[in-house]
Amino acid sequence: MANGRTWILRAAAAAVALAAGGCARAEPHVLTFSGSLVGREGDVIRRQLDRFREANPSIDIALRATPDAANLRHQLYVQWLNARASDPDVLQLDVVWTPEFAAAGWIAGLDRFEPPVDQFFAAAVDADRWNGSLYALPWFVDVGMLYWRTDLAPRAPRDLDELAQLARRAQEEEGVPFGFVWQGARYEGLVTVFLEYLGALGGAILDDRGRVVVDSTAAVRALTYMRDAIDIDGIVPPAVLTWQEEQTRFAFQNGQAAFMRNWPYAYALLQDPSQSKVAGRFAVAAMPAGPDGAATAALGGSALAVNAYSEQPEVAYRLIDYLLQPEQMIERARIAGEFPTRPALYETRALADALTIPLADALKVIERAVPRPITPVYSQLSEILQIALHRALTRQQEPRAALTEAAAGMRALLAKVKLGPLASTP
Repeated sequence: MANGRTWILRAAAAAVALAAGGCARAEPHVLTFSGSLVGREGDVIRRQLDRFREANPSIDIALRATPDAANLRHQLYVQWLNARASDPDVLQLDVVWTPEFAAAGWIAGLDRFEPPVDQFFAAAVDADRWNGSLYALPWFVDVGMLYWRTDLAPRAPRDLDELAQLARRAQEEEGVPFGFVWQGARYEGLVTVFLEYLGALGGAILDDRGRVVVDSTAAVRALTYMRDAIDIDGIVPPAVLTWQEEQTRFAFQNGQAAFMRNWPYAYALLQDPSQSKVAGRFAVAAMPAGPDGAATAALGGSALAVNAYSEQPEVAYRLIDYLLQPEQMIERARIAGEFPTRPALYETRALADALTIPLADALKVIERAVPRPITPVYSQLSEILQIALHRALTRQQEPRAALTEAAAGMRALLAKVKLGPLASTP
């Protein structure tokens, strides 16, 4: 079987050949869509595209399959778009890709279509802007959540100190092995956990002017807090330094943890009594605030964008607008369990029936959503930060030294690519 890179190169070559040969489409109104097409996500998008065809008989739609792994899909998109392929017309983007693709000239600006951006969560729209212009629209939203055992704690913790106290009490008085579990392996998930601690303590990775501030006093406090939760307080097990989402879910699901930081996907799985020991005995909240900070939830999710080289951008935008209508979002929530990006839907009975999570609880967390740095070089910044965070958490470096080194690397990168302060300010 061909490996991932071989698959990407073959697909890219085919796309370039089609574009160069002028035969990317059999007719002017064949629209191509590319995104996640596996499992329940694939089922719901195929169903919705079929309805779009029925409502627009002059338009046919072709699906362009991509790897489901985000990094492989990203590589494939880069291959296609760097070759100026006009196909696919509509692309599903991870929430952190929009600035990169916009700065490269690969996706079209959407302001000319006058989309109703005030009808979507503001944080999600902010993540879809670059240099003051809108380049994508939020399709569904993902947020970091604090899961807590309702049989072990009387309420969601009010602040970080109370979180630690409640976690320790569950260990000492209830015999729960782990007080708190989160994603600590050296990958993107670690950055999102750090972002939530960072916001809780009043820090940021980049400030509002695009300057690197990850070596601030608040940032050092956040990373020290994370390290000490493992080494000194003992509420977080050292094993988390190799864990991603599923390992933390299994620990919480098996009754081994009082608190867990994870994404919304875990909620329905935890409520399934056939596989979960905590079904009916947990709730969710945003990661609580600490001194000088605010409750913070890392923003995830996907957006929809128009290929800048599309031969029919108006038709492509028509499809995006259709997929973002309330009825499509509710259906997606019911089938795939994904959160709509329209706040108004969280007051409807239709969405309440579609999701297993209480809407008021979900909305409180989403309202605390904070995007990761909005910059075309986010992936490179994240890689630098992942290394620093993991070194500090594994005690290879002190938090201040690790973040000072990371900040220097980030500043050098931004200077190299000429992305100084104000580069991403609307």
